[in-house]
Amino acid sequence: MSDTNDWYGPEAATFGDRLAAARHQAGLGQKDLSKRLGVKLTTLRGWEDDLSEPRANKLQMVAGILNVSLTWLLNGEGDGVAGPDDESHVPADMAGILTEMRDIRSRMGRLNDRLGLLEKRLRESMKDPNQ
Repeated sequence: MSDTNDWYGPEAATFGDRLAAARHQAGLGQKDLSKRLGVKLTTLRGWEDDLSEPRANKLQMVAGILNVSLTWLLNGEGDGVAGPDDESHVPADMAGILTEMRDIRSRMGRLNDRLGLLEKRLRESMKDPNQ
């Protein structure tokens, strides 16, 4: 467990990434965890693939079963799993690619947030003033 971890922090990882990492750390397969949670395997896969998110009650169960904090699952802060301890075995060219991929994901997240705000402003602008 780690206090705060850049590897799984909000700039580098998604909810699905953290869920999958914690599940692996706990030694559970997707099928095992879905059974323990009482959800379909496709539902769990959707969570790990960031296609959907669990409801609050299931989220709490996930955190308990995987022994991570709820806030870590949601935003990468708090008690969670540590990132890979030793990346020295990764060839330099691959390490550079991984770093660049994390940077792109981070920028995409910020752009996605901006896009969401613009969509909201557009919807507000398009509302009928007579309503």
